Amino acid sequence: MAANAAFICAQAADLGINAASYRAFAKKQIDYILGDTGRSFVIGYGTNPPTHPHHRSSSCPDAPAVCDWNAYNSASPNVHVLTGALVGGPDSSDNYKDERSNYISNEVATDYNAAFQGLLAYLIKNNL
Repeated sequence: MAANAAFICAQAADLGINAASYRAFAKKQIDYILGDTGRSFVIGYGTNPPTHPHHRSSSCPDAPAVCDWNAYNSASPNVHVLTGALVGGPDSSDNYKDERSNYISNEVATDYNAAFQGLLAYLIKNNL
């Protein structure tokens, strides 16, 4: 994932390894993730953010309504907005479909959300 690679580059930059280049790369990746090309990959943030993340509990209606596969498979946007969560994002050809069933592009997973949050903290700390 782009966030993971950018976070590693940011950490390497702090060690003095290709510092200017790696910081620029990290900034470019975060700008892309946040939507500088017209689509944000962060739920609830920026231009045209994802509305159908592959996340069961955010797609379920509030109780006492039934949370079942019919609710999950609905074409409607998720009932609950996971503001700030990063989805998997586009494929290697920069294609992206905001479809809940596409877990590769729309999964909300800790492995890249952790790096995304770390990268944001790094960029804020370093005023980038």
